[in-house]
Amino acid sequence: MSIHPLPPPKEPIGLGRVPVARWFLLFGALAGLTFAAGVATVMTMAARTAELNPRREVADQVDRLIVALIVVFVLLLVCAAGLALVVRYAVLKPIDQLTDQVRAVAAGDFDRDLHVDRPAELAELSSHIDSMRGRILSGWRTAQDQAEELRRSNGELEQFAYVASHDLQEPLRKVASFTQMLEQRYADRLDDRARQYIHFAVDGAKRMQALINDLLDFSRVGRVTGGRTPTESGAALDRALDNLSAAIEESGATITRDELPTVLGNQTQLTQLFQNLIENAVKFRSEEPPRVHIGVRRDGGMWEFRCSDNGIGVESKYADRIFLIFQRLHARDVYPGTGIGLALCRKIVEYHGGRLWLDGDATGPGGHGATFRWTLPAAGDT
Repeated sequence: MSIHPLPPPKEPIGLGRVPVARWFLLFGALAGLTFAAGVATVMTMAARTAELNPRREVADQVDRLIVALIVVFVLLLVCAAGLALVVRYAVLKPIDQLTDQVRAVAAGDFDRDLHVDRPAELAELSSHIDSMRGRILSGWRTAQDQAEELRRSNGELEQFAYVASHDLQEPLRKVASFTQMLEQRYADRLDDRARQYIHFAVDGAKRMQALINDLLDFSRVGRVTGGRTPTESGAALDRALDNLSAAIEESGATITRDELPTVLGNQTQLTQLFQNLIENAVKFRSEEPPRVHIGVRRDGGMWEFRCSDNGIGVESKYADRIFLIFQRLHARDVYPGTGIGLALCRKIVEYHGGRLWLDGDATGPGGHGATFRWTLPAAGDT
């Protein structure tokens, strides 16, 4: 099996740029020169000693010394040759074999076994490396299986989205439409209890349609609306405010903001993010007219945004619960909605590589309310 190759290795620096074999050759050459110089020195000294015509006893001792030195030099030569053979066949050759095996694995042949027989240290090292290769390969195959399962699940989810947007909503529209027609046609024959039942049926159908639409929006995040590009967050906020213009005008809300930067994101999803947060701020308002402020500050490679309001606020003990899908803190007849808005916001932010949280220590305009903070990646050095 062949998979994507690994990145190229880092270039060695300093003395590490010279291969081990060349170091052995260098020091072997120096040792050979030293040996030759020693032999030449001994022979020269022997010749000069003979020219001095020493006494016989001294000459005999000198001859024995020369023989001993020659024997020592021969033994050193034999040891050096033996060491060179050991280094060549017991160290350098196994290192070359292991290097070739590792290079093949790095090139993408992850099924290649890593093994050398000698020396013991390299054999142990190759065993550890091969064991690591096996674990990585097993993990990769598991990840491949999971990715295939995820692709299959995504395909089923897309089919569900199609069914939900067409086949499921059509019966709901018929229920709501024919129930309303029933009320109009037989209005004079219906009492208050019957009208109430019809109202419940129509309201339930409409809420189911809204729930299906919200589920579709939640499932599409990062899958249907495209990739991330440098996006003007201020323009996304403008579109969100335009979509909420009726609700803002009706509630008398005041929206202020800092100068917003360019971020790396998806324009449609960022508009949806601002729209949901501001809509919540307007919906969960106090007795005062809503005041909402969108602020931002740079935090390293990220921009940290905040949405502060003067509404009813959120208790800190619910800081995590409010981001769960379909979780509501208030009755539906008090504050309408499906309870999916903040879960959708968090999913959008996480898709962009940021995080969204409730700042329990911060308050909005007027000293009360709620403050939500989230981060988005900066687009270059903007």
